[in-house]
Amino acid sequence: MLTRRETPEGTLVAVCDADVLGETFEDDDVSLEVTEEFYGGDEAEPADADAVVEGLYDADTANLVGEGCVGVAVDAGVIDADRVLAVGDTLHAQLLWL
Repeated sequence: MLTRRETPEGTLVAVCDADVLGETFEDDDVSLEVTEEFYGGDEAEPADADAVVEGLYDADTANLVGEGCVGVAVDAGVIDADRVLAVGDTLHAQLLWL
């Protein structure tokens, strides 16, 4: 699932694997809630690997949750694998273009 929204800081892209939408992941003191409000909603669209990469290059900032979409971003060289967080049973990454 991919959503785009305009913020005062620029374009925010939120991407998650469909199977993690609505889930909460925890690891020690970290809790990650993959809400319908942020990652889903009426504007969310299914996204294949090409759409995920395109969306990330169009973003000013991005949040990704799920092994699939994070893996796509790493494979495309958009996200550094050393900066990916494992939270419970999923992966999480953030992107900020400077």
